[in-house]
Amino acid sequence: MFVIDWAQILFPALAGFLVVGPLLATGLYVKSQRLASGARLSFGGMLFPRGGMHLFFVGAVLMTLMLIWVRAAVLLYALLFGWRPFPGFDQVTTMLLTTPEGISKLVVGTAIGGLFAAFSFAIGAFSIPLVLDRHHDAFSAIGLSMSFVTNNIPATLVWAALVVGLVLVSLVTGLLGLIIIFPLLGHATWHAYLAEQGE
Repeated sequence: MFVIDWAQILFPALAGFLVVGPLLATGLYVKSQRLASGARLSFGGMLFPRGGMHLFFVGAVLMTLMLIWVRAAVLLYALLFGWRPFPGFDQVTTMLLTTPEGISKLVVGTAIGGLFAAFSFAIGAFSIPLVLDRHHDAFSAIGLSMSFVTNNIPATLVWAALVVGLVLVSLVTGLLGLIIIFPLLGHATWHAYLAEQGE
């Protein structure tokens, strides 16, 4: 991204990682499920869990949202700044806060990003655990996940803020922190799902 001067999409790309994170954590969900039930754990089972086609569909939905989000960020930058090169991170704060285009990008970009984030979180929060645990089809799992989130907004807002905060902490460490944080979030998400199910 930096080489081709697309640094302006770094933050949407990082947000995109949060969108597809639940899909990447599928193996961790399987591990948590097996450990909780005392079932035999295998590497193959983590890589190729049951419900593969439904997991693939949920992943495709999340990937599509991520790509649209990143593309929207590029288009917004082009609409406001034309083909002006990205000024670099040392000047971006000044640009966003002191120029009309920057303020517009900050306001509109935050609004658009917030919508994408809310929709993506509602889809991804529990859909994959539902496929793995309850063997729901992808459409049912997505619908139930969105229902869980919208019916428990205070708790899910806290959870979403915690996830974002931990990913930002890992960003400070040059993403090395994800080595520890990502597995923790994967296991914590599974147990949050179980708590939502009353188990």
